[in-house]
Amino acid sequence: MSSTGAGSPHPAPRPRLARDPGTGPSARRRPLAAPRARRSNALHPGAWWLWALGLGTAASRTTNPLLLALLIGVAGYVVAARRTSAPWARSYGAFVKLGLAVIGIRLLFAVFLGSPIPGTHLLVTLPEVPLPEWAQGVRIGGRVTVEGLVFALYDGLKLAALLICVGAANALASPARLLKSLPGALYEAGVAVVVAMTFAPHLIADVRRLRAARRLRGRPDKGLRGLAQVGLPVLEGALERSVALAAAMDARGYGRTAEVPAAVRRVTAVLTLGGLVGVCAGTYGLLTADGARYGLPVLLAGVAAALGGLWLGGRRSVRTRYRPDVWGVRAWLVAASGVAVAAVMIRAGSYDPSALAPGVVPLAAPTLPLWPAAGVLLGLLPACVAPAPPLAETPSKEAS
Repeated sequence: MSSTGAGSPHPAPRPRLARDPGTGPSARRRPLAAPRARRSNALHPGAWWLWALGLGTAASRTTNPLLLALLIGVAGYVVAARRTSAPWARSYGAFVKLGLAVIGIRLLFAVFLGSPIPGTHLLVTLPEVPLPEWAQGVRIGGRVTVEGLVFALYDGLKLAALLICVGAANALASPARLLKSLPGALYEAGVAVVVAMTFAPHLIADVRRLRAARRLRGRPDKGLRGLAQVGLPVLEGALERSVALAAAMDARGYGRTAEVPAAVRRVTAVLTLGGLVGVCAGTYGLLTADGARYGLPVLLAGVAAALGGLWLGGRRSVRTRYRPDVWGVRAWLVAASGVAVAAVMIRAGSYDPSALAPGVVPLAAPTLPLWPAAGVLLGLLPACVAPAPPLAETPSKEAS
């Protein structure tokens, strides 16, 4: 009987057919490689923070509302174009609301506690509370002028722009990856900072989840009653998450250090503390007109000493890094754009300070200076050079 017959115990093998590359098990396994490619294409989190700190430095150098609004617009556009749908990426809206609250509080202080800016355009006169002699210079109530409110608006807008720049860094840079990029000497302090930074995004995500669950059950999710009903589960979830995090850190041997000689510890402490003092003194010299001569050399020396201390201090760390993030060309461009924005604003403040700090007495409409505005637009570079988030992680895709 032939070996290919129906009754043969060993049937002949079937011929292999040409498999379509878009179908079959291999095609189903192909998406598993997507996270690795996605991670290799991600931008270094330190670049996002340098970019945001550059925008924040520029915002701290001006009270011009047009420039501040332009800085806020640049930060918002980059966040909308390059953030993902991760929980920590949704905290940008909370920082925007916090900035609006800061502006409102600053205006309320100007109304009820007065303003140091004298004005001639009287808006309203509130009843003034008499205060003792030791409280001279402080008043409650009194005259409220338009100049004082405009000055408070400019000041509050500057603080709001700083908060929004920090919120942009929180929405674009992964806290976990940023922690992994820190030097070993700052790892323990970085863990505390990252845990504090991720608390607000997780809290916002819990509030949204619980409010959505209450709406599905037909229960109120707004007002004082809804806030009271949502607050207790959010607090309980935060406590459970903190206990789980503490247990995980204890199981992984958090806080364990290696033995180093006493001389190395002393040199590390001297270099780190001396470097930080040099950085503070150099920064103060750059910000003041009298210390411009020694500011930059002292700052560079302080940075070099601090880096040496961090390198020596990293010898006490016994942890290893798994697949560290690479600082590539895109990271250099993103960081350089933020530094360029800060440099242009600092340079503009040295030759035309009145354009960056418009006066309110006499009251006049602010003007938009050309070169500082063009320098602020350099902050849009990350929206073009930074890698775009995958379509599956964009907030618009998730919402749809």
